[in-house]
This record gives sequence, C-alpha cells and structure tokens, in this order.
Amino acid sequence: MKQLIAILIFSFGSLSAEASSDPTDLGTIIGQVMDQEFKEPIPYATISVTTPEGEMVTGAVTSTDGTFEIEKLKDGTYLFKIQYMGFKAFSREVNVNSGKRQFNLGTIYLEPEVAQLDSVEVVAERSTIEQRIDRKVVNVGKDLTTAGASASEIMNNIPSLAVDQDGNISMRGNDNVKILVDGKPTNIPAAQLLKQIPSTSIKSIELITNPSAKYNPEGMSGIINIILHKNSNLGFNGNLNTGITQGEYTRYTGSLNMNYRTGKVNFFTNLGTNGGESQNNGRLENFTQNYTENISFLNDRKSYLIKFGMDYYMDDRNTFSVYTNQNIYNGSPVGTVRLDYGLNDERNLLQEFLFDGENHTQTYNFVFNHDFNAEGHKLILEADHSITDETDVAKYMYSGTGAGDFDSYRDNTEEELSNSTFNLDYENPFSETSKIELGAEARFRRTRNDYRTTSPNLENTLYDYDNNILSTYATFGQTFKKWSYQLGARLEQYEVEAVLNGDLIYETDYLTLYPSAFASYNFDEMKTLQLSYSRRVDRPGLNQVNPVREFATPRLSQVGNPELDPQFTNSVEMNYTHNFKKGSLTAGVFYRLIEDEINQALLIDPQDPSRLLLTYENWEDNTAYGFELSGRYKPFNWWSINPSFELYSSTEKGVVGTDYREIKSSMYSLRISQSFDVTKKLSLQTFGMYRSSTELLQINPKEFWFVNAGARYNVLNDKGTISLNINDIFDTQEFGFQSDVPYSQEGTFWNDSQTVYLGFSYRFGGGKNKALDRKQRDDNTSSGGGIF
Repeated sequence: MKQLIAILIFSFGSLSAEASSDPTDLGTIIGQVMDQEFKEPIPYATISVTTPEGEMVTGAVTSTDGTFEIEKLKDGTYLFKIQYMGFKAFSREVNVNSGKRQFNLGTIYLEPEVAQLDSVEVVAERSTIEQRIDRKVVNVGKDLTTAGASASEIMNNIPSLAVDQDGNISMRGNDNVKILVDGKPTNIPAAQLLKQIPSTSIKSIELITNPSAKYNPEGMSGIINIILHKNSNLGFNGNLNTGITQGEYTRYTGSLNMNYRTGKVNFFTNLGTNGGESQNNGRLENFTQNYTENISFLNDRKSYLIKFGMDYYMDDRNTFSVYTNQNIYNGSPVGTVRLDYGLNDERNLLQEFLFDGENHTQTYNFVFNHDFNAEGHKLILEADHSITDETDVAKYMYSGTGAGDFDSYRDNTEEELSNSTFNLDYENPFSETSKIELGAEARFRRTRNDYRTTSPNLENTLYDYDNNILSTYATFGQTFKKWSYQLGARLEQYEVEAVLNGDLIYETDYLTLYPSAFASYNFDEMKTLQLSYSRRVDRPGLNQVNPVREFATPRLSQVGNPELDPQFTNSVEMNYTHNFKKGSLTAGVFYRLIEDEINQALLIDPQDPSRLLLTYENWEDNTAYGFELSGRYKPFNWWSINPSFELYSSTEKGVVGTDYREIKSSMYSLRISQSFDVTKKLSLQTFGMYRSSTELLQINPKEFWFVNAGARYNVLNDKGTISLNINDIFDTQEFGFQSDVPYSQEGTFWNDSQTVYLGFSYRFGGGKNKALDRKQRDDNTSSGGGIF
C-alpha cells in the first residue's frame, strides 16, 4: 500500500511539473457539456479533435460535472466535436494561431435525438461501474440480474460487497452498513430486505463508502443505496421480467415496470414478487463438550413489492412528486437441530421448530422541488413516513433420550415500527466554480416489541425503543481548473430511550459534530486522484439492544444488549481512476480508526454454563485498512473482462469471555467476470470469486470460492431477452470457521446455491423523458447480525 501511495504521489508531482512547463504558444479548449432539456451535466461524453481532413489529433471525455479541457494544440485549424449516445453531435471549427490560442466555449447544450422518441428504457446488456467523487455506481445489467431471484443473491457479484449464509451483507469486510431503497430508510432488517427485493426490479446500486456531511453519519462501512426501476418515458411503456431458479428446490421471481407520461403528469409503478423454498444447513463440532450439532432450515417464503407514484410538473420551476412502497412478506421456515454425543448416549436430543412470520411495510414519500432563476439554484422539501407491522410465531418441540430436560413451548412476537423523516435542502451554485449546500432534518423512530411465551423458564416482556435525531448540515465546494474540493460539517442532536415492562432501562442524549472533506485532482481528462475524510457513527440497532430472545437452540440463544454504546469512526480514503482507450482502472486505499467497536460476541451463558449466548458487546478502539483494485478491459470488440482485487486488514482488541485478546488479521478476495459476444444476438458470461481465510477476534473463517456461468439470447426484434445462468457450478459455496473461544469448535454452513436460472424479459412502449430525482437519504440505526 505504501508503494501505491508513493507511485501516486510521484505521478502527481511529475504530471504537475509537466503541466507547469507547457509552452505558452500551445492552444487550449475548455468548456462544459449539458443536457439541453434538463439542464444537467453530461459526464463521459466523447470529445474528438481532428484535422479538416478527418485525421485524429487528440481526444478526451467530459468529467462527472460535464467539464472538459483540451491542451497542447499546435497552431492550425481543427474540427472540435462532442458526441454522446441519444444526443445530436456538436461540432465547431477552431483556428489556433498567434492571435488566439485560448478558447473558452462556455456551456454547450446537446439536443436529444428526436429518433429516441421511438425507443424505451433498455436494461444494459452488461453491468457498468461509474466512479463519482463520493460514490461508486453499479448500473445493473442483465449479467447481474440473471444471477438469482433476489437482491441478496446478486450482491456477491459486486466489488467491495459480500453476503454470508444468513443473507447478512458487509462492505469492505464490515457489516456495519446502511441499506436504502430509492434513497429511503426501511424498517425491515437488511438480510430480510435483500431477500424480498426481486433482482429484476433493480436499476442500479450505489456504494457510498465515505459519505459527506450532507448524508446521515450512520454506518461505519458506508451506505448501499438500491435504486429500483422507474420509467419516465412519454406515453405508455414498460418492462416485464420473469424467471425460475431450480436447485434442490424451486424459486421464482417476476417484476413489471410501467410508466405513463402525458402533459404535466407522469405516473409510474413497479410490481415485483419472488418466493419458493430454500434450504440452509449447518454442522458444528464442539470438541470441548464432545458433541456434534446438525442444523437444517427449510424456508417457504413469498414476498411482494408494490411501488406506485406520480410526478406533477406544475411549471418550469415547481415540481412535486408522491409515491408509496408496499412490501409484503411471509416466511414459514421449519427446521431441526440434532445434538449427537455418540451412539446410545442419553444426552442425544432432537429439537424441531416451526416459524411463521409475516410483515407489511408501508412507505409514503412526498417531495417538492423549486428551481430559482439561476441554474442549479433550488430548494427541496421532502417528507417520508414508513410503518412496519410484523408478527412471528415460533414453536419448539423436543424428542430423544435427552429431551427430559426440555419443555416444548411457543413464542409469539408482535413488533410495530415507525419512521418519520422531514428534510429541507437548499443548493446555490453562486458562481461557475463555487457551490454551497445547506439543510436541516428531523427524524423520529418508534418501536414496540411485545413478546409472549409458554416457556416456564422465560418471561413475557414488552419492550419500547424510541429515538429522535435533529440535525443540520452545510457543505461548500469550489473548482480551480484541475483542482476541486468540498468541505462540510453536520451537527446532530441524538436522544434515545428504552423501556422494558414499564421500567426505564436505558437513555442517552448527546450532541455531536461530524466533519467531512473531499479533494480531487484531474491530471488530465483520463486520470483523476481523489482524497476524502469523514467522521461517522454506528448507533446500536433494535436487534442489537433488544433484550428479548430472538432465537434459541438447545445449546444457543440470541439476545441483544440494552447497554451498548455507539461506536464512532474516523475514515480516510484515497482513490485513483485511470480511463484509457480499451477500459479503465480504479485503485483505492482506506484507513479507519474505530472507537468502542460494536461486535457480535459468542459467550458462555451465565445462567447455564452448558449453553452459549450470542449477543453484542463494545470492544476497545480498533483499526481497519484496506486496498481495492478494479478494472475494465476490452481486448477485442467481442470480449470484455472485469477483474477486481480487495485486501482488508484490521487490528481487533477486546475481552472475549474472561480473556483479553488482540488480533491482527488480513483477508483478500478476487473476482473476475467475462463477457463474450458470440453473435449479435447471443452472448456468454462467466463469473468467479475467491475469498481467503482470515483470523478474527473470536472465530477464524475459512476460505471459499465459486464459479458461475450464463448465456443471453435476444429475441422478438431485440425487445425480448432469454437468459440462462448456472450458479455455483462446482458446489463449493459454503461458509466454514474454526474457533477456540469460548469452546474449541468447527462449523460449516451451506445453502441451496448450486442452481440453474432461466429468465425472460420483454420491453414494450416508447418515448423518452425524465422524472423528478429525489434526495438520497439513509437510515439512523444499524440492523444487527444474523444467527451464525
């Protein structure tokens, strides 16, 4: 990593020196490219400078804000041309001579091609990754959507992300991450949410690894924002997707995106569903107590996603939008836990359990956008309210020679959650090179958990967990030729109160400042270096503080810890992006200092030394750092390669059981995807991933790898696509670990990952227009981890 930093610094110095030594008798062309209809910058537009005879002299692409700079033009006459798909080309003759060598073309507005009115929003054949100043945007193509039925099943294909056997997601090796849908928080736990969203409903995924002060500061690893499809085309149009996944069991997925735009009104809807049976298995060997535990879950689940909304364009300056998301989920897992101490051992035990869970989450959103006279000068008012009603019934039954110590019982849990958020944001680019953003936000969260049980060893409980967050922020940014920077700060007042059976058991109230800083340097149109800093917080989520037992086996119980303190993180990140003729390369390094880190802990149950307690604890201040390298290369028109490499290291310190431990560990992963265009209609794909073993404070995960392959064929005049995907070809996708505390044990967990997916998509309608963009908001608490 030190070598990389040295190389980047050396490149920075040498290129800066080269730029400063340019002769003054060479020509320069600068300007900005904008969308004429929506007055927005057009990034990555192609710029070419040729001789009058058409011979290529130099070229470039516009930056993320649409600006460009062409340098080192000798005296002569050139044809300057800008091209971008879906827009009419712009061209102009430029004569560089002793009379004029500096050309500022100002703002160049590109007109949409009229012929585009006959097209529809087309899902890209391949996924593309776009590096912006504060985030990485993965535009989801068919190569990712064919990977599985739900969002959870495609996340492992995305650099920096990983999903474990329980569906818990992590970014850069850490599971303290926020999940948003269309920029909005959700009451649904992340692992469950990702299984509810059909993969075919996803348009793009934003990875915000180091958010600015404009964003809420929760989530040490950052923010994952899932953008659902929303057409905004003139007239009536849409997209139909359906597919079946066949493994040991059958799962299905489907979605229908529709849009109707007429006059000042735009209606849009997204209907999605997925479901079917899936199995999770596990095997634990406890060498200290000499038993084997075999675990098996079979879950029959159904989920439905309904999104409906409207944009109303009152006039050229005022727009308002409303929409609702309705998530409906029902899951009925059944399973067994078998404890085996040996042949004819009287302690052998079989636990059977039956879960029946359902939830309904309703989200309602309103946005009003007012544009002032100056371009980019606007005021945005937004209100968002979501409600979740969840009911879970669990039945536990015991048999076997060791069942005499256990009573069968039933747990009933009813949970009510509500989130209300109000935002006011103001943006003013008071000059061509400067911009200020101001905002205020109020968030109110209310949670009630009502637990009833027939177990003689447990008590009925009523748990309320409420918090309020009031915040204000300011950011200021400027651009100086090749340099740009942004400074910001967010001030938050946080209040929380926890009540158990009518008694106050925890409360806190504190005021915190969260600064952020970003700097970017463009060596030229193809090379960019970015440096950023932010301070963030991870406040304990409901699953992490809820003292009500969430799950139990004969040797394991999972509960929260109401006394958890928040953890704070100072994060520094540097990224380098280099675009070239046949691809691009992005390299990044980061460092985090984590105060009072929250982590899942496996302890000996103080009430029964023969049992384990899975809970959460604050460990000491820890550090984490890493390196990421990803690329895109197209050696031939028919062959595309997208490799990535990630290396994460950390130092963890804390008390595990009764022992103080300090562990330094590293983990790396490799991913590579390839696409082959066999014909104009047929293309093939492969994807492979390897993740190394590592050593953590309490467990040591083992290495694992898997390989996927797929094919796509366009039909019905390219309006339809048939997709075939084979996942986990060699049946190697399983999670294994070894641990010495609190017991010496090994474990392996696996699911129904070796599958075949067959999908079909069809696009219909026509027209092209654009709907109202919304703010990107995030949640205020983390969701906790899973069972394993």
